[in-house]
Amino acid sequence: MSDITAPDNPAGQKSILPILSINFVGTLGFSIVIPFMVFLVNKWGGNAIIYGLLAATYSAFQLVGAPILGRWSDRYGRRRILLLSQAGTLLSWVVFLIAFALPTDTLAQVDSSLLGQFAITAPLVILFFARAADGLTGGNVSVANAYLADITDDKHRSENFGRMAISTNIGFVAGPAIAGLIGATIYGEILPVAAALFVSFIATLLIAFGLTESKPKPIHINPEEPNACKVFGHEHKECFELESAKDKSTGSIFKLPGIPPLLAVNFMVMLGFSFFYVAFPTHAATGLGWTIRETGIYFAVFSVVMIIVQGPVLARLSKRVEDGVLVTIGAAIMAIGFLAMVWDSTAAVYTAAVLIAFGNGLMWPTFMAILAERAGSEFQGAVQGFASSSGAAASIVGLIAGGLIYIWIGAYVFIMSAVIIAMVTVIASVTCLGRSTGSGR
Repeated sequence: MSDITAPDNPAGQKSILPILSINFVGTLGFSIVIPFMVFLVNKWGGNAIIYGLLAATYSAFQLVGAPILGRWSDRYGRRRILLLSQAGTLLSWVVFLIAFALPTDTLAQVDSSLLGQFAITAPLVILFFARAADGLTGGNVSVANAYLADITDDKHRSENFGRMAISTNIGFVAGPAIAGLIGATIYGEILPVAAALFVSFIATLLIAFGLTESKPKPIHINPEEPNACKVFGHEHKECFELESAKDKSTGSIFKLPGIPPLLAVNFMVMLGFSFFYVAFPTHAATGLGWTIRETGIYFAVFSVVMIIVQGPVLARLSKRVEDGVLVTIGAAIMAIGFLAMVWDSTAAVYTAAVLIAFGNGLMWPTFMAILAERAGSEFQGAVQGFASSSGAAASIVGLIAGGLIYIWIGAYVFIMSAVIIAMVTVIASVTCLGRSTGSGR
């Protein structure tokens, strides 16, 4: 394989092409399920709350599994744990496919004013097992980031992690687009699942035959670039070791100047997005009457806009506008976008997608830079670890609550996202305005 690292890298430094390919394929496999999962849940008897519980199941099991996989990767090697993780994902897709062969007879029926109407069927139960298995072994992207940190020197770290973010984002664009195209065939939802199984098989082969082992080593700062998966609550827990994360208590973190409100912003952004993540696919299927193809195209467009803003747009604006201003304006645009989601029209929800993606593209990378700058080198790992864990908790709460609230009030759940992000705007205006990270992005 050709070496796509910078030409002035030290002789003997490993090519990052294999790990970029693995990361792309892994992200593709995850994102390909987004457009059609809600259709399967509805088809097999579920409703918005069941869809929210399903999404939260993945996140909850990943929250347990990813740190364990991270520690194992330090002890037994990144490649071995990547192979184990990917094998778990591959197995989960096999279990997923089995659900299609089961009868959809009702095992239990629920008709509640609180939870709405839904049925428990055998395929739905198997679907939960599949997502739990994938979540428990879902450290693929996180361990891949750890591997990249191992094989990259300090000089090229930022550049190579930028490429890693690009491979993630491309996968997140391609996944929904592919699902939308093949899910619209006569084979329905089974074809995207089969495609995800095939993609996962390819990733397993790439790890088994295209990757050499790396030597785990601690790093001083979190090198990851913001990407689409982070926004949608995927891969919360980093599996590389941050040197400064050792022996730093939660109490010490909250005593750092400016850190508590920034951590509150981190939690609230993840919470607001989780409401959107769980409510919109349900709203698209039942409220707007969209097909899998239309939902796939929507998420692909959303990701494309966000990638463009996080790349060339932010690169230009960050040289002219203070970081605090970018965070505040970005959050305000996002809040307006979530408000626009209330209107049941294609034009309105696409306008909302552009606003949310544009606002997030401005706000999130800049916010992460501010958080890193305020944490300082001594507490960098502790702050990043706490932010990651609290963001995971916000995602789980938001995914469950978002589905429940959608049952009660429908599209008005997006107003709650707007209110939460509006609060972020207020906090950011107080905490971040007038200050710059001096990152020179």
